[in-house]
Amino acid sequence: MEVPKFLICDNTDFPDANFVIHTDFPRFIIDLITDEVEWLEDIEKSEMKDLEEELPTLIERATEFYDREVDRYES
Repeated sequence: MEVPKFLICDNTDFPDANFVIHTDFPRFIIDLITDEVEWLEDIEKSEMKDLEEELPTLIERATEFYDREVDRYES
């Protein structure tokens, strides 16, 4: 099965959250309202520095994906 790089998810227990899941390494869930990230990987300390540098780009891509999907949905 082919899985998209990003997925939108929601939960009625969190009505004010906009979650996006990143399915490639490093896998994570981000709440685009708060920019909180929950890592779904066991991240080694040596990898964390690289990920901290990459995170702003990943957040930007997740936000662009979310905006694109919402625009498509509303059309």
